[in-house]
Amino acid sequence: MSVTSLPHVVVPALNFSDRVGVAGPDILLMHYTGVPTPEFAVEILTSGAREVSCHYLVRQDGGIVHMVDEDKRAWHAGKSSWEGEGDVNSRSVGIEICNPGHGDDYHDFPDAQIEAVIALSNDIVARHGIQPRHVLAHSDVAPGRKIDPGEKFPWARLASRGVGLWATPAAVADGPVLDKGASGTQVAQLQQNLAAYGYGIDVTGDYDTATATVVQAFQLHFRPQLCDGRADVSTVATLEALLAAHSA
Repeated sequence: MSVTSLPHVVVPALNFSDRVGVAGPDILLMHYTGVPTPEFAVEILTSGAREVSCHYLVRQDGGIVHMVDEDKRAWHAGKSSWEGEGDVNSRSVGIEICNPGHGDDYHDFPDAQIEAVIALSNDIVARHGIQPRHVLAHSDVAPGRKIDPGEKFPWARLASRGVGLWATPAAVADGPVLDKGASGTQVAQLQQNLAAYGYGIDVTGDYDTATATVVQAFQLHFRPQLCDGRADVSTVATLEALLAAHSA
């Protein structure tokens, strides 16, 4: 079994299963807990009555709770896909980060917590050889259904410490915008670029609700200054820069 060598406590989850069709994880998936307290989060994630679990939880004070061994499939991603493949649970390690989330008391993630997330993530990606482009948000693999860990999560800080892929977002500025109702080659190119990075999106040339949802998911992770689902100049440029970093 693969488990972190970092200091942690073990609170076993009851819900997990065998990984299916993979030799091991190649995605590291970040979540926020979306509940008021770490104690409530641990209760939810370890209870047999709820069909959910994760590999690790990181408290606000930086404490790490280990719930499911990494060689097992934790139930954290739900209905999801990446790079055209479903069952993200089978190919990922899931980290739940304590934060009440949107609509309650969504606040900045404390330094101690983020330092622990960075240490834990570096440990995981090193042991499994997880590529930077495969360090993802729950919102990336389940656009619209999930929006965590959200625009306040410090992805740039993680990337500066070797966790994840990042391109400095282009500044938000006035200019052409692709939005619902638009159609044509520019929309198709946007959809192709999103799919090339890994997002689940059909290339139709029509800027429909599904496209806006995926654009917002991209913004939540990679262009957090404005997450409105509209493909402005900043969003398009940031996506292109990310693809260039991805290919480098």
